[in-house]
Amino acid sequence: MHQIKLDSDIDFAGWREAARALALSNVAPAKVRWSVAGAAPDLFAELAQPSALPRASGSFNVPALFVDLAKTVLLHRDPQRFALLYAVLWRLRRDPDLLARCTDPELMQLEAMAKAVRSDQHKMQGFVRFREIGREPDNHFVAWYEPEHHIVEATAPFFARRFADMPWSILTPERCVHWDGHALSFTPGIDRSAAPSADHLEQLWLTYYASTFNPARLNMKAMQAHMPKRFWKNLPEAALIEPLIAEAERRTGAMIDAAPSAPKAARQRRKAKMPDTSDTLHDSIASLREQAAQCRACPLWHDATQTVFGEGPAHARLMLVGEQPGDKEDLAGQPFVGPAGQLLDRAMSAAGIERGAVYVTNAVKHFKFVPRGKIRLHQKPNSAEIKACRPWYQRELQAIKPELVVALGATAAHCVLGQVTTISQSRGRLIERPGEAPVLVTVHPSYLLRLPDEDAKSREFAQFVDDLRLAADHLKHAA
Repeated sequence: MHQIKLDSDIDFAGWREAARALALSNVAPAKVRWSVAGAAPDLFAELAQPSALPRASGSFNVPALFVDLAKTVLLHRDPQRFALLYAVLWRLRRDPDLLARCTDPELMQLEAMAKAVRSDQHKMQGFVRFREIGREPDNHFVAWYEPEHHIVEATAPFFARRFADMPWSILTPERCVHWDGHALSFTPGIDRSAAPSADHLEQLWLTYYASTFNPARLNMKAMQAHMPKRFWKNLPEAALIEPLIAEAERRTGAMIDAAPSAPKAARQRRKAKMPDTSDTLHDSIASLREQAAQCRACPLWHDATQTVFGEGPAHARLMLVGEQPGDKEDLAGQPFVGPAGQLLDRAMSAAGIERGAVYVTNAVKHFKFVPRGKIRLHQKPNSAEIKACRPWYQRELQAIKPELVVALGATAAHCVLGQVTTISQSRGRLIERPGEAPVLVTVHPSYLLRLPDEDAKSREFAQFVDDLRLAADHLKHAA
């Protein structure tokens, strides 16, 4: 009997290596016992040490469809999945058309496991609820979730793409995943009691949820099919579901008995005020700055001191795009004059870039903040605000015509590239675009200011300088 011990429940590489060696040595499935390091021992297992893999020469191929199926099935919680996968692999070597037999009992069992895993991933994507811990700029978003299968690492990239511009953690009993805005990391699972129970915005969410609940459209069967009851305990709105259901019949009756309301007179939808852009080709930075001072395309102008437009040479070869003005910039009316701007100056100097030769601007031109007494705490712009302000960036780009654009942070990358962009996947290389200046994505200098220890700050500052050197080298070669 061959005793194969895998490193973890999702050790696909270990399973594949062992399965290949066993199959090449003609070891039948009945002669293999699979286990996972650290798992509770099987009462019926033989008391034996893990076997060394048999040495065998040669190779064989299996359809890519089976490899994809195996990667998904391996995330299932059934301890027999390793043996079942090997049994199908064993048969597949001798019967290449096996995967076409959709009524095969073992294949049907694998497909059912894969379907359960995909469903669990879909549920995780839909039922994770983040709670905000702390306040800007040191806030963090934390969620508690209890997956049915081993899906945390496989599903984590979805959340990194979806919430690329905020630091978050998803805590589970088995595995925890964390995102710092640049890379994913994983730690062991924790107990439910260690997860946060509420945040300062939760009451607002509950009020919104209750106000959008329509008793006339209540369908309990469809509701529980979409949101099974086992998820309710971890959803903040769960406390409202049963009272709303109980009240649904009375409210529906009241709606039927109520007299019909008269239709409202048609109203023209008010459009956001955006200065005329008909002369875009002939815009100068001075005229753009003057027009932007009157911009009302989003609500941020109302609380900000002033519009903070870009500044620099009219035909700079390099254009730096940040997130938005901070408190110092809002008061001064100039971009990057606060602590982040001072750090940027140091980094540009280290990279051999002259600040006076660079055009510096922001994706959003008004300061977004939350007042806390006499302090104004910075808040990240949302997608609607970035979209509303993007025409100004495009007109600046058209007026300056730089040879390279550097996007500082996720918000800037969203504006420059027109879509949510993950810094860790885009950093350190030039993104070429037909008919447009190439783009280099890096971190925002304010990220370096928020790092907790000096070693991390020093390490990240050096990498930031390396990114700017890449920009300097590109301009040097272009010249």
